Amino acid sequence: MLNKGIKFLIENKLIAVLMLTIFVGWGIVNAPFNWDTGYLPTDPVAVDAIPDIGENQQIVFTKWEGRSPQDIEDQISYPLTTALLGIPGVKTIRSSSMFGFSSIYIIFDEDVEFYWSRSRILEKLNSLPSGLLPDGVNPSLGPDATGLGQIYWYTLEGRDKDGNVTGGWDLQELRSIQDYYVKYALSSASGVSEVASIGGFQKEYQIDVDPEKMRQYNIGLGDVVSAIKESNKDIGAQTLEINQAEYLVRGLGYVKSVADIENAVVTSEDYTSIRVKDIARVSLGPAPRRGILDKEGAEVVGGVVVARYGANPMEVINNVKDKINELSSGLPSKELKDGRTSQLTIVPFYDRTELINETLGTLDEALTLEILITILVIIVMVFNLRASILISGLLPVAVLMVFIAMKFFNVDANIVALSGIAIAIGTMVDVGVILCENIIRYLDEEELRVLNGETRQPINTLVYNATAEVSGAIVTAVLTTIISFIPVFTMIGAEGKLFRPLAFTKTMALTASIIVALFLIPPFAAFLFRKKSIRKTTGYIINGLLMLLGITAIVFGYWLGLVLIAFGIVGFLKDAKIASRVSDRLLLSEKRANVVNMIISAIAIVFLLAEYWRPLGFDRSILINLLFVGIICFGLLAAFWVFKHFYSRILKWALRNKILFLCIPTTVFVLGVLIMTNIGKEFMPSLNEGSFLLMPTSLPHAGVAENKRVLQQLDMAVAGIPEIKTVVGKSGRTESALDPAPLSMYENIIQYKSEYMEDSDGSPQRYKVNKDGFFVLKDGGLVTNPNNEVRNSENYEDAEIEDPFLIDTGSLIPDEDGEFYRNWRPEIQSPDDIWNEIVKVTKLPGVTSAPKLQPIETRLVMLQTGMRAPMGIKVKGQDLKQIEAFGLKLEDILKQAKGVKKEAVFADRIVGKPYLLIDIKRERLARYGISIEDVQQVLQVAVGGMPLTQTVEGRERYGVRVRYPRELRGNAEAIKDIYVPVSTGNPVPLGELVDIRYEKGPQVIKSEDTFLVGYVLFDKLDGFAETNVVENAQAVIQQKIDNGELTVPKGINYKFTGTYENQIRAEKTLSIVVPLALIIIFLILYFQFRSVSTSLMVFTGIAVAFAGGFIMIWLYGQDWFFNFNFFGENLRDLFNMKTINLSVAVWVGFIALFGIATDDGVVMATYLTQTFDKNDPTDKAAIRESALFAAQKRIRPCLMTTATTILALLPVLTSTGRGSDIMIPMAIPSFGGMIIDVTSYFIVPVLFSWKKEAALSRKQKAIKSNSGKTKNSSR
Repeated sequence: MLNKGIKFLIENKLIAVLMLTIFVGWGIVNAPFNWDTGYLPTDPVAVDAIPDIGENQQIVFTKWEGRSPQDIEDQISYPLTTALLGIPGVKTIRSSSMFGFSSIYIIFDEDVEFYWSRSRILEKLNSLPSGLLPDGVNPSLGPDATGLGQIYWYTLEGRDKDGNVTGGWDLQELRSIQDYYVKYALSSASGVSEVASIGGFQKEYQIDVDPEKMRQYNIGLGDVVSAIKESNKDIGAQTLEINQAEYLVRGLGYVKSVADIENAVVTSEDYTSIRVKDIARVSLGPAPRRGILDKEGAEVVGGVVVARYGANPMEVINNVKDKINELSSGLPSKELKDGRTSQLTIVPFYDRTELINETLGTLDEALTLEILITILVIIVMVFNLRASILISGLLPVAVLMVFIAMKFFNVDANIVALSGIAIAIGTMVDVGVILCENIIRYLDEEELRVLNGETRQPINTLVYNATAEVSGAIVTAVLTTIISFIPVFTMIGAEGKLFRPLAFTKTMALTASIIVALFLIPPFAAFLFRKKSIRKTTGYIINGLLMLLGITAIVFGYWLGLVLIAFGIVGFLKDAKIASRVSDRLLLSEKRANVVNMIISAIAIVFLLAEYWRPLGFDRSILINLLFVGIICFGLLAAFWVFKHFYSRILKWALRNKILFLCIPTTVFVLGVLIMTNIGKEFMPSLNEGSFLLMPTSLPHAGVAENKRVLQQLDMAVAGIPEIKTVVGKSGRTESALDPAPLSMYENIIQYKSEYMEDSDGSPQRYKVNKDGFFVLKDGGLVTNPNNEVRNSENYEDAEIEDPFLIDTGSLIPDEDGEFYRNWRPEIQSPDDIWNEIVKVTKLPGVTSAPKLQPIETRLVMLQTGMRAPMGIKVKGQDLKQIEAFGLKLEDILKQAKGVKKEAVFADRIVGKPYLLIDIKRERLARYGISIEDVQQVLQVAVGGMPLTQTVEGRERYGVRVRYPRELRGNAEAIKDIYVPVSTGNPVPLGELVDIRYEKGPQVIKSEDTFLVGYVLFDKLDGFAETNVVENAQAVIQQKIDNGELTVPKGINYKFTGTYENQIRAEKTLSIVVPLALIIIFLILYFQFRSVSTSLMVFTGIAVAFAGGFIMIWLYGQDWFFNFNFFGENLRDLFNMKTINLSVAVWVGFIALFGIATDDGVVMATYLTQTFDKNDPTDKAAIRESALFAAQKRIRPCLMTTATTILALLPVLTSTGRGSDIMIPMAIPSFGGMIIDVTSYFIVPVLFSWKKEAALSRKQKAIKSNSGKTKNSSR
C-alpha cells in the first residue's frame, strides 16, 4: 500500500505539486510567527509564552464587608468548604479568609472539564441549605480564567501631545473613568474574561452624623438610615394618554448631588422638618480601599485584563489593543494651568505580547538557523546540489505541516511545544538523507550499467526502486522515535501540561517528515534527476535573468544578489565560446560547475548564519562573526570528514580487537551512570520572562497610609537603578477574585531595559558616533556610554554631556556604520546582576526580604500552592498560634541548612494584626432594655460606616455611607462616648455597655481541606539544585527532631511544598515513562529484525548516547571546561555553560535522544543484515570483510545525521533570547549524546561480526564433532 502510493505520485507529479502547494499555503496561514502573508488570510495557532501548568481550579469568592478574617473563616470559608468537598472530581480545597472577603480555591482532577466543574459548583451554591451562611451573604463564582489569565496591566495617565506625563488628574476622577468607561469598553473585547480595577479612590457620599444634635432632636441612627434609603428612589407610574398620545410617567427621586442628601427629611414635628443637614455633614469622599497602585513613587489608577480560559492570549491582547485605539479618542482631556493639554491615555506597564514575541522570535531564529545549518551540512557531505535542495526543502515543508496539525488539534504554540520541532530536526533530516543517498546510489549504479552496454531504465523506475528499498527502514526508524515519545503523553500534572504539547509537535514533525520524504521527495527527485539538456539559448536567458535579478537585489540593498550573479556567471562559463573570450582556464565542465555552485551556496549560507546568528554578539563586526561561524561549521564538518576518512581503518582495528574496543563504550556507560546518580535535581528550569516581581511584605499591623508610604519608597528605590525601565507596585488586591492579597503584601512588577538599545523590530540598533566615540543626539548634543571608549575627552570639558542612562532610542540617530548603545552599566553582565541591585536598594526597615520571582512564574506558584515562593513548608494544624510558633522554629532551623538563602527564609506571621475587641456585657444591656442587635447596629454604622444605598447617575453608581465623624471614633476612648438609643429615656454611652480591649489576631486565615495552614518560605542559593536543598532542609529538621531540639506539637504536621512537590511527582512518573519508552523501542527493534541479539546491538547505541548526555551535563557544570577565550569571547559564556540540574526538560531531551540514537543503529543493522544474507561469509576474514563493507556503505548517512543534529543544536546552545532557559537543557542531552554516539558506528558492526564469528565457531565445532563421530563409527 505504501509503495503503491509512492509509485502513483512519481507517475502523477502534478498531484505532488498540488499537495506541496496546499501544505505550504495552509501552513503559512496557520503559522504562529506573525508573518506577512500578503494576500493569504491568517488564522494562526493560539500563541502564549509558556504552557499553562496551573491546577485545574475554580474560585468561589464571597464578600462580607467590614468583617474580620476570623468571622469570615468561621461563618463563610469553613461552612462553604465543607459543602463544596462533596462535588465530584474535587481533589482539594484551599481557602483564604481576609478582611471583608473569602476566597475558596477548588482544585479538580486533571481530567475534569473546566466548564463542567463550574456548572457543578453553581449547582452546589444554588442548593446550599438555609442558614449555612449569614443573611445577605452571596457567594459568587470567580472569572473563567486561569493563573496565566492576567495578560495586560495598564495605568491611566495624563499625557501631552509628545507623550510626556503631565498630571493634572484627580485620583477619584481617574478611578471613575476606569470603573465606568475603560473597564466596560475593554471587557467587550473578544476573549476577555474580566477587567479588574485597582488604585485611586472610589467616590462615595459620606454622611458624618453629629451625635449631640441627634440626641437633642431625639433621633437615632436607624432614623437616619431609613431617611437616606427612602430619599433615593425612582418610580414608574405606568402611562398617561393626553390628546391621544401616550406618555410614560416617571417619578424622579434618585440622589444627584450632596444637596439632595442634605435636604432629605429625617423626621418632622409640629410642621418643622429635621433634615439631614441639621444633624450631619454631607460630603464627597473616598470609599474604604484595600488596594493601592503606585508607579515610580506616584500613586496611579490602573487595571488588569484577564483572558478567558482557552482563549488565544496573543489574539486577546490584540483585541484589547484594538479596543484601546477605538476608545482612546473618547477619553477626556483638560487644559492645565500652564496652557498644556493633558489627554488621558491608557499606558501599559505589563504586556504579555512582548514576552510572547520574544519567545517565539527565539524559536523562529533557532529553527531558521537549524534549517540553514542543515542545508550547509547536506551540501558539504552529500556534495550534490540537487539532492541538497530536495533534503533541505523537506524541513520547512514539514514544519509548516506541524502548524496545520497544531491548529487542527488545538495545540497552543509556546516555547515548550515548538521546542519539539527544534529537537526533531536531526531525525527529520535523517529521513531525507537516507532516501536521497539511496536514490543517488541507484543513479550511479545505473550509469555503470549503461556504460556496460545495458539499456537505461526510466528515471521514474529508478527513483521508485530506490525509495521502495529503504521505505521500510525509514518508517521503522522514525516510528521508533515517534512511539518512544508515546509515554510522554501519559504524564500528568504540571509536567504533563508542559511536555504533552512538545511530544505532540515532535510526533507531528516526524510524521510530516515521513510524508514529505516518501510521497513528495520521490516525484520531485524524478523531475530534478532526469537527464535533459537545456538549449543554449534557454541557458543564456536563464543565466542572464539570474544576473539581472542579482543586480536588482543589490540595488535594493540585498547583498544575496551576489549569489545569483555568481550562479549566472558559472552558467555562462560552462559555454566554451564565452569562457574562451576571457580565459580558456575559466571553462567549467558540468561537474566542476556543480562543485563551484555548491561552494557558492555554502559560502552564502555561512554569510547568512553570520548575519542572523551573530554568536559573538551584535557588538562584534560581521567579519569576525563570519570567521567564527566558518571555523565552527567547517571545522566540525572537517572533523567528520576526517572521521569518515579513517573510519575503515579504525573499524578494522576494532574488529580485530573486539574486547579491547568494547572496553571504551563500557567505560563511557559506567561514567554516565555514576554522573546520573550524583547530579542535582529540579522540577523545571525557570523561564526568563524579561521582568521581575518583587514580593516583600510589611508588618501585619501596618495600615493603609503606612503601606502606601513603604510601597512608594520601594518603587522609587528600584526606579533609581539605571537598568530599570519601569516599576509599578501594588499593595493589596485588585477588584478580582483572582487576586486575594492582603494590604501588607506588595507586588512590584519591574521591567528592565534590554541590554542594547533596539529598533522597532526588537533588534539591536547601531547609532551615530563622532570621530572621538561620543554618541550624537538628534538635538546636536553628545552622550558618552561608559561601555564605549572615547578619545580626546579633554576637548569636551565645556560641552554639555547627557546622562547616558536617561537617553531613549528617540534621542539617538540610527546609523548602520555607528556603534551599538548598551543600556547596562559595565559591571552589569546579566539579569541576575540587576536583581542583586534591586535586593540592595530594597532593604527597608519593617519590610521582609523576597525570593527572586517573575510575574507568570509567581502566579502559577501562588495558585498551585497558596504561597508566594517556589519553595516552602506547609504547616497544618487546628490552632493558628500553634502553627505560627512551630513555623518560627522551622524558620530558625532552615537558616542552618546547606544551600538555603538565609535572608529569604520567612515564616508567616499569622497572629499579628491588632484587633480592637468590643465585648458587649449582656447584664448591662438588660438594665437598660437594649438588645445586642441595637448595640451592634450602632457600632456598625458609627464606627465602620454602613453603606446604605447607591446613587444612579447615568451609567455611574456611587455608594452612600453614614458614620460618625473621624474625631468621634478615632480611638477606644472616643468609641466609648458613642450614644446608644434607648426606647424610653436618654441615650446611653457605649462605654456603659461594653468592655474594650486590644488583642492580636490573624490578618489572613488560610486553610486546606478544612485544616488551618501556615507557610515557611525559603529560597536556594545560586549553584544549588532545588531538590538537594530541600533534602538538606529535611535532613536538618529530622536531625533536630531526633536530637530532641525540635518537638512537633500534637495536631501539627508539616510538609515541603512548592515546585518540589511537582519534582517528586514528575520523578515517579519518569521512573515509569523512561523505562517504558526504552521497552517500546526495544520491541520495535525486535519486530524489525526478528532477533533479540540484533535488537540488543542497536540498543547499545542508546546506552552509549545516554551516557554521553550525562557526561555533557557534567562537563557543563565544570568551571575548567571550555574556559578559554576564542575571538575575544569566553566559550563558557558563549555556550551558556553552567550547572545543569536533572529536570523534566532534561529527561525529555533524553527521550528525544533515544529515538535519534536508534535511527543510526537501525540503518547500520539493516544493511549489515542485508549484506550478510547476500554474501553468506564462511570464514572469519570474510565475516569481518562483510561487516566492514556494510558499515562503509552506511557511514555517510549516519554521519550526516550526527553532524546535522550536533551542528543544528549549536544556535540553540548559544541562544540567549527568551525561552532559551528551557530549550538549552533539552538540547544538551542530544548534543552530548550524539557526540558520543559515533562509537555506535563501531559497536554495531563489531557486535554483529562477533555474533557471526561465534555462530561460525559453533558451526565448525559441530562439524568437527559430527565428523569425529562419523570416523569413530566407521572404525
